[in-house]
Amino acid sequence: MDYKKIIADLVKIDGVSKEEIYASISVPPRRENGEFCLPCFKFSKSLRMSPVAIADKLKSELVLPPEIQSAESVAGYLNFKLNRAVLAENGLRAVAEKGDVFANKPSNGKTVCIDYSSVNIAKPFHIGHLLTTALGGSLYRIFNYLGYKAVGINHLGDWGTQFGKLVSAYKRWGNDADIEKRGVTALMELYVKFHSEADSEPALEEEGRRYFKLIEDGDEETVRIFERFKELTLKEVQKIYDRLGITFDSYAGESFYNDKMQPVIAELEDKGLLIESDGAKVVDLSDFDMPPCLILKKDGATLYATRDLAAAQYRHDTYDFYKCLYVVAYQQNLHFKQVFKVLEKMGKSWAADCIHVPFGMVSLEGGEALSTRKGKVVLLRDVLSTAVEKAEKIIREKNPELEDKAAVAEMVGVGAIVFSALSTSRIKDMVFSYDKALSFEGETAPYLQYTHARCASILSKGNYKCGELGNMDWNVLSDDESADVITLLNRYDDVVLDAAEKYEPCLIARYLLDLAQSFNRFYIDHRVISDDKKATAARLLLTACVKSTLKNGLSLLLINAPEKM
Repeated sequence: MDYKKIIADLVKIDGVSKEEIYASISVPPRRENGEFCLPCFKFSKSLRMSPVAIADKLKSELVLPPEIQSAESVAGYLNFKLNRAVLAENGLRAVAEKGDVFANKPSNGKTVCIDYSSVNIAKPFHIGHLLTTALGGSLYRIFNYLGYKAVGINHLGDWGTQFGKLVSAYKRWGNDADIEKRGVTALMELYVKFHSEADSEPALEEEGRRYFKLIEDGDEETVRIFERFKELTLKEVQKIYDRLGITFDSYAGESFYNDKMQPVIAELEDKGLLIESDGAKVVDLSDFDMPPCLILKKDGATLYATRDLAAAQYRHDTYDFYKCLYVVAYQQNLHFKQVFKVLEKMGKSWAADCIHVPFGMVSLEGGEALSTRKGKVVLLRDVLSTAVEKAEKIIREKNPELEDKAAVAEMVGVGAIVFSALSTSRIKDMVFSYDKALSFEGETAPYLQYTHARCASILSKGNYKCGELGNMDWNVLSDDESADVITLLNRYDDVVLDAAEKYEPCLIARYLLDLAQSFNRFYIDHRVISDDKKATAARLLLTACVKSTLKNGLSLLLINAPEKM
């Protein structure tokens, strides 16, 4: 139930719309002031009244519905306290009707393309890929839940001179049996060896360029070697995606747009946007305080911007998107500003619907900067496996009798890694710590998973079965702790919507932590299962609603919730 809407409909302010009133309603910082408040300060100038006088006047004019217990004017705020029995009935009924797995909203007919992960062929899937993969995968689930058609796009890095260098390295030092056995690790070692040898043998660089030209020209043998590298890479990264619960609808990478760039270049020329600069072709963006966007090098070679323009046009033509998100690190801020501005200059009305979703850098505690060329990478598969091993050790110590320890450890370990990436604002740089992420206390995924398992245990002991709610005594849940939990449960969909609008899954993570902490306070202060059957029934229902909300919220963050821990 949308209590803010109920309050906005109640309050009448001359010259102020219901929408503006709705947007002004907030949650008081102190519980004793109620569940919602309307600050009256912003209306003071237009009404030519003090905030205190406005709040007093509004209170005197209110006719409260059953959902609102009282309204008080306090120092320029109009505070609202809800009828807690009605809050409990409406709030818990709404959650209970969703069941254990919340269904996606009805389709709104809009498509959101999400470009994320975008792994590089023949390069390892390292810890640096964690943020783009987790953020994009979470946003994919969030938008689907809200009724959008999400299209997950893995814009593969499968084009460039580096692949000619890799072919050169393979032909000089490659071992098919070793590559088949060790996959991308072996390919990476060949790549590192190439750069090491090229320091003393500069001619290797030219050889690398020659092999890439053969790939461009479709040379059968060279393309076959490169396609094998691509196949090995995708096979290996799919194992990581499976562990993370990541899915894609398209793997159209850079090479896919080779035959789609010329129409874009021709359009730029036809519209007089492509100018020559030192032999290269650029789009001038000086009017927007940006350097020119380079479209063609002196030798006629295309660049990232050329392919991204072609990709944007293709995605619009193919998916007719409502939004096209690019989940790419903040180092590419200028690149995307340039690309989107070029689209705008081309007259693409949908250019404003292309949105860069930047994020910070990721590193391990005490770790060096990542460098594929130097072989200094921390493989994501190793990070996940280490986290799972540590989780299993903790689980064996805490609950040696637990069945399926390995399966639970997988959920806890992988969940800890993902949550560490999604629990703070995406733009912040992330320093990953195994110990912090795997703690069962504090703001971590294991804490949330443990709270979910605690709920499952309570429900099992109470023989809870979701059924008829008609005889429920809702007044049992009128205490502060119960009301806090139910108020949070009522906010779930609003939080998910806010996370989608701001492209910030961390808002869901923060919400789930608040819910778990609120429930655990309730659990400490109130005995769920007792001789009082009505109290037991009401508190079991509240517990069931917390469990399902935690489970579904975690799923939007790519995290599984075990029934036992």
